[in-house]
Amino acid sequence: MKKMKNESGLLKKALEIGQAYAKNRGYQSFGPTDSAKQKIECIYRLLVNDKMITPLPENQEDLLSMKHKLAVWISKKLPENHPLLK
Repeated sequence: MKKMKNESGLLKKALEIGQAYAKNRGYQSFGPTDSAKQKIECIYRLLVNDKMITPLPENQEDLLSMKHKLAVWISKKLPENHPLLK
């Protein structure tokens, strides 16, 4: 897995968009005590369930891979001229 340019910024944007998507799907908003790991895993599983991203192989399902998968997902959804893609 090759690290993307500006991956941390893309992950932050993916979490922002993912939380809004989850809320629109009827999920209660995340609480202030929810860890980043919980948010990442929840959003990843929701997107896999809705077939918006392909699932990782079961033996590669770790936090680092989920973060990368979310960053790739959002990079494909952002407009070409978005500052995070430069």
